[in-house]
Amino acid sequence: MTLKVAFQMDPIDAVDINADSSFRLAEEAQARGHEVFFYTPDKLAFEDGRITARGWPIELRRDPGNHVTYGPAATIDLSDWDVVWLRQDPPFDMGYITTTHLLDMLAPGTLVVNDPFWVRNYPEKLLVLQFRDLTPPTMIARDLEALKDFKHRHGDIILKPLYGNGGAGVFKLDVNDRNLTSLHEMFTTISREPLIAQKFLPDVGKGDKRIILVDGEAAGAINRVPAEGETRSNLHVGGRAEAIGLTDRDREICAAIGPLLREKGQVFVGIDVIGDYLTEINVTSPTGIQELERFDGINVASQIWEAIEARRAS
Repeated sequence: MTLKVAFQMDPIDAVDINADSSFRLAEEAQARGHEVFFYTPDKLAFEDGRITARGWPIELRRDPGNHVTYGPAATIDLSDWDVVWLRQDPPFDMGYITTTHLLDMLAPGTLVVNDPFWVRNYPEKLLVLQFRDLTPPTMIARDLEALKDFKHRHGDIILKPLYGNGGAGVFKLDVNDRNLTSLHEMFTTISREPLIAQKFLPDVGKGDKRIILVDGEAAGAINRVPAEGETRSNLHVGGRAEAIGLTDRDREICAAIGPLLREKGQVFVGIDVIGDYLTEINVTSPTGIQELERFDGINVASQIWEAIEARRAS
C-alpha cells in the first residue's frame, strides 16, 4: 500500500532528528514508500468548502543539519490525501483548536491522526479525569480558596497550567510553602484558564514513566528521571531517559484506557505514570518513540504505520 501523507507540524528543519517523534514517523513513512508532504499549521486554510495547505514535498535523511530536502512549494487539497498527521506541539490554544475544526472536515475520505475531534475533546490533563481510580487526587479550578482547601487536605501538591506542556510552569508546593497565592496571581494575570493541582507523588524521584500505546495497545515504556534538584522529569527540562519495563499496574492502566483510545481514533498516545498512578494521557503530540527504539529495539513508528495502513485498508 502506497499512501499520500501530509504532516502538519512545527518547522521540520529545526527538529532534533535523534529525538523528535514526528521526524521518526515521517522517516518511517518514507521508508515504506509513502509520499510525504510537510506544512506548518499557519499554512492550513479553508476556502469554498476545500481544506488546503501550502507546503513542500520532502525527502528525509539521518544527516544532522542536512536532514531534509524540500521539493517545489505547492498548495494541496488535503481531501486528495490519504493521511494527515496532526503533530504540532501545544500550547493547546484557540489556534490549535481551530486547526482541529478544519481537519474535522476531511472525514471520512482522509484519515487524520490522531482524530482531531477527540484530540480537541480529550486534552491531556482532562481525559484522565474519566479514570479516577487510576489517578492521584486532582483538582481543576481557578478559584483560589478551592485550591487552598485542596492543598490543606493533601499537603504537598503539584500546581501547573491546565494546557501547558513540556514541564513549563510546573511547581511543587510543600506543606509549608506560602507561594500559592502569588502563583495564583501570576497565572490568572496571564491566562483566563483554570489551573490543575495534583497530590504530589514522591515516587517521581524514581522517574516519570512514559508508556507508548499504539491503537490502544501498550508498545513499551521509557523512564524519565528528574535532574538533581528538580521535580520535573520532562526531557525538555533536563530529565534523563532510561530503559524500563512494564509492570502489572502499567498493564492494568493500559487495559483500562486502551479501548476508549482505539474507539476514538487515538492511534499514537503517550501516557505518564508515576508509581501506581496515571497522571496524563497525551494525545496532541506525544513523544518518546525514538528513545524506546534505542533502549528496547522496538520500532514503534513501524507499529503505528501498520495500524494506520490497516485503518486505511478497511
